[in-house]
Amino acid sequence: MTLASLAPKTKKISKKKYNFTFMNETFKQQVFEIIKMIPIGRVTTYGAIAKAVGFPNYSRHVGNALRNYDEDFPAHRVCSACGIISAESCIPKFTKKLAKEGVTVKGNKIQNFKQVFWNPLEEINL
Repeated sequence: MTLASLAPKTKKISKKKYNFTFMNETFKQQVFEIIKMIPIGRVTTYGAIAKAVGFPNYSRHVGNALRNYDEDFPAHRVCSACGIISAESCIPKFTKKLAKEGVTVKGNKIQNFKQVFWNPLEEINL
């Protein structure tokens, strides 16, 4: 069984003019499995993870999946497409964790982002 075969199912609910998409637990599992594979000292993006699980336009859903995780989970290795730690409340904690792994962060911007970027589509066989 591959991650691609576990493609999440979505359910759209319309309320007035807003559409809400709810991702199932399988999508969250896939996201978490990819994040656990990110090597120490490397980072990836919400979008790269979304592509790796077969939903290239669902980077925001990857971020939503990261709202709850265990303390030892490497959520600090996930950032925006331009190398910014976008989880504002987590910047101090993520910066410290990344520094321990050799990744430099100034403000909320990961330095040398292109050098520390880990692309799951290139690094693992999906």
